[in-house]
Amino acid sequence: MQTPKTLMEAIRYFGQPGVALAFAAKLRWPDGIFCGKCGEENPMFLKTAERWKCRGCGNQFSVKKGSIMEDSPLPLDKWLCAIWMLANCKNGVSSYEIHRALGITQKSAWFMLHRIRHAMQAGTFAKLTGPVEVDETFIGGKVKNMSKKRRKAFRGAGGWPSSGKAIIAGVLERGGHVRANIIPDVTGESVKGNIRREVAPGAKVFTDGGSAYFGIEKEYDHEAVNHAIEQYVRGEVHVNGMENFWSLLKRGLHGTYINVEPFHLVRYLDEQIFRYNSRKTNDAGRFVRMLSKLAGKRLTYAALIGGMEAQTC
Repeated sequence: MQTPKTLMEAIRYFGQPGVALAFAAKLRWPDGIFCGKCGEENPMFLKTAERWKCRGCGNQFSVKKGSIMEDSPLPLDKWLCAIWMLANCKNGVSSYEIHRALGITQKSAWFMLHRIRHAMQAGTFAKLTGPVEVDETFIGGKVKNMSKKRRKAFRGAGGWPSSGKAIIAGVLERGGHVRANIIPDVTGESVKGNIRREVAPGAKVFTDGGSAYFGIEKEYDHEAVNHAIEQYVRGEVHVNGMENFWSLLKRGLHGTYINVEPFHLVRYLDEQIFRYNSRKTNDAGRFVRMLSKLAGKRLTYAALIGGMEAQTC
C-alpha cells in the first residue's frame, strides 16, 4: 500500500476515485474487512453507497462507522487531508485555514479538528520510569496585559486561582514521551499527586525549586535547580525539555488559535502531546499513526459545544 510522503502527494493520491476508501479500510482492517456486529468476514461491498453489507446479519457499515468520522457528510479524502495537516503542522492549524484549504464551512472545519484532537488522546496507564523532568505552566492572558488590579491579585495568589488562568502540570521522560494534565492549583497535593499518577515510584525526578515539591524526595530520587538565583542547569539536573514543550504549546495557543475556551483546552493539549511524542518520525509516519487511532472514539457536536465528556464507542 502506497503512503504519500508530502501534503501535495497526499492531496493528489487521495483525490483519485476510491483510493481514500481503500487506504482507510486497509489500515482499519489489516487482516480483512469483517462485520462489527456478528464478526462475519467477506461482506458485500455496495459501490454506490461506499459501504459494506454483511451477508449473515444484513448489517451495513462504512469505514467511518465507530470512529471519529461517524455521521460526517464530508468525503473521506477531505478528512484524510485535514488529519495530515493537523498531525504535521508544528504550531497547529486553524479552522479557518482548513475551511479555505478544503472548501468546507468554518463551522464544519472547527468540529472536524476537535474530533481529530479527541482521537489524539494518549490513553495509556503505563508510568514513566525516568529520568523525568517535571514542571508546571499557566495558560491565559499575559501578566503585562492585565489591569493593575488583576495583576496584583494574580501575583498575590501566586498565580492562582483568582488569576483565572488554567494550570497545566507536565512530566517528560528524557528522550521519551511527555504527559500533561490540567490541575486545579499549584499546591503540593495537586502537583505531587500528578507526579504519582504519571511517574513510577523511585524514579529520578528533576524539578525547579518550587515549594510544592517539598517531601517528594521520600518517594523519588529528587533533585532541583533554583530558578530564583538564575540557576537553570546543574549537570544533568534541569527542566529545559519541559520548557521546550511549553514553548511549542504556547506558540500554537497564542499564535494560531488565539483564544481557547477552558473546557476545550484539554484537546489542544492532546494535539501538542501527540505531535511531540511523534517527533522522531516523519510526516507520513505521524499520519499513519493518527489513522490507526480513529476507531473506537466519537465526539458529538452536542458534547463538544456543551463542554461535556465525550462519548466513547
